[in-house]
Amino acid sequence: MSRGTVSRRLPLAWLALHRRRRMLLALTLGMVVFETLIVVITSTIPPTQIFGAEGRTPPGAFRAFSGSNGDVSIASYPGLLGAGLTHPFWIAMQLTLIGSLGAAAVAADVESGTIELLMTRPITRTRLLAERTAALAAAAVLLNAAATLTIATGVALSPKLRDAVPIGGVLAAGLLGCAFALCLIGPVLALSAAGRHRAPVIGATVALGAVGFALNFVALAWSPAAPLRFLSPFHYYAPGDALAHGSVPWTSFAVLTAVGLAGIAAAFRLLAHRDLAP
Repeated sequence: MSRGTVSRRLPLAWLALHRRRRMLLALTLGMVVFETLIVVITSTIPPTQIFGAEGRTPPGAFRAFSGSNGDVSIASYPGLLGAGLTHPFWIAMQLTLIGSLGAAAVAADVESGTIELLMTRPITRTRLLAERTAALAAAAVLLNAAATLTIATGVALSPKLRDAVPIGGVLAAGLLGCAFALCLIGPVLALSAAGRHRAPVIGATVALGAVGFALNFVALAWSPAAPLRFLSPFHYYAPGDALAHGSVPWTSFAVLTAVGLAGIAAAFRLLAHRDLAP
């Protein structure tokens, strides 16, 4: 199917991506450069020299930075590569993408008053949200694919990484990254479908990422707070474990996907029953 055919069949999705093409290009290139740097560091300097000098091992809470809920230490090849998939820079790029396109799905048009023009074409509310959800999902897959392919290339080219990290584990981590993005996309779209201004949607997106990471870190660092980990998407998004074991943790994948789909379903319901007047 040609790009022209897609743009005719899904004009709103295509327009949403076209308007933010520069942002998408910048985020994708930034992701490739960042993950390349992580791969170069990992393949050049043994992780134990970075985090485990003089026989010391990193604290258990450091598992939050390697994306592990098990025994994968950040002072290992899978752990250090996993750190590149849970680093604040990686999180910031994901949140930038989701917050921008999520706010633009509904709330931005309500704020600017252009939603009324869209509805007179006529375009149904369901189609509006469906196409913009598809645009956001496609952009999220692109960003995660860029990170996954960069790491996979680095692993394939480095004998040390290839011996420690199976390519299947890299692909599993990438798939888990897409599920993580979906987990955030759902609630953000629900907020956009119910909101009248883009700023609260973007703010909520940042809060979901920051609070989620903080909850998981505190739960790993302080045993009385351990139950809090189940409230964080970062408990289920464990790329370090996927990289080390070479398989997708399907239970975690299912939880992330279920939260995302529930949020999207709520977004459609909220949009169907709200007043679109600015």
